Parts: sequence; structure tokens; C-alpha cells
Amino acid sequence: MLFVDMLLVVVVAISFIPIMTGYCAASRGRSFWLWFALGWLLPIVSFLLLFALIARDELDPGRRLLGEARQILKEAEAKAISQ
Repeated sequence: MLFVDMLLVVVVAISFIPIMTGYCAASRGRSFWLWFALGWLLPIVSFLLLFALIARDELDPGRRLLGEARQILKEAEAKAISQ
């Protein structure tokens, strides 16, 4: 029974990076399952790659403005549909 418990703890610990990578990707509009799978295959590399992509989006003023414009259009569309 001790082996099964230790195995479960190891699986949960190893799945932390893929879950975090998938969550971060999904919160930025990217595919959760794609980044979750990449997190299992290349845990550290996929996390650093996603971090670089998010940093690029946040630090580039043009991309940031584009994201804000998309959010404004999405809110306006939702408001127009509800009226």
C-alpha cells in the first residue's frame, strides 16, 4: 500500500507543471489541451516557451492594444445581443 501512495504522490507532483502550463495558456486564449500535452512531454521547456509568448504579448504595445480592442468589441457584441 505504501508503494501505491508514493506513486500517487509522484504522479500528482509531476502533473503540476502540465496543469499550470495548460491553465496559463487557457487564460491567454490558447489551447489548454495542447499546452497540457506539451507540459507532459517537455515540462520545463513548454513552461518557459509559454512564458516567453505571454511576455511578448504583454511587452509589445501593438499586441496589447490589439488585445484590448478585441475585448472591447467582445463586450460591445455581448451588450448588443442582450438588448
